Amino acid sequence: MPATVTRVTVVLARAFAIVLVVAIGVWSQAAMAGALDAAKAAGQVGERIDGYVGIVDANAPAEVKALVADINAKRRAKYEQIAADTGTTLTAVEVIVGQKLIARAKPGEFVTDQSGRWVRK
Repeated sequence: MPATVTRVTVVLARAFAIVLVVAIGVWSQAAMAGALDAAKAAGQVGERIDGYVGIVDANAPAEVKALVADINAKRRAKYEQIAADTGTTLTAVEVIVGQKLIARAKPGEFVTDQSGRWVRK
């Protein structure tokens, strides 16, 4: 088999692998967002003032608790990156994002107030 055919095959295989990884990541994020929306609608979780998701219902299923932990880990990584990129503190990013997420919460969803108590929006 000529070397150019082999190189083209390798390049195409790599490109396909990259597209597949990106597609899986997008699907995974969409599935995670859908699960988060469902948990919010069920009153199991809500947005906290510090920019993270919190468990409202202590009896929420283990899957919901795992989802919250996963989302919060990803949010923290993103917040740390934003803080590093902008030369600000992690706390400042958390507070700004928390305010925006609470403002975007849908009526009936739980959010924390200034004292950290859960309230329905």
